[in-house]
Amino acid sequence: MAGNSVFFDEKFCKGCLLCVASCPQKILEQDTERVNSSGYNPVRCVDPDKCTACTMCARICPDSVITVKRGVS
Repeated sequence: MAGNSVFFDEKFCKGCLLCVASCPQKILEQDTERVNSSGYNPVRCVDPDKCTACTMCARICPDSVITVKRGVS
């Protein structure tokens, strides 16, 4: 069975956390252990199996960092 996936272009993530706040499944969090090339802590998906591909995170991201794909195997 194919699932959904959330992809981050992490080098452009500024860690604003708008995507984290907008995710109805609460599966996004800031990765405080890593820093991207721009000096920010990027966001990551902690439970991709729970992603419903609602695209709320991608729509709210001011820098178009997030891509949501449905039915990825």
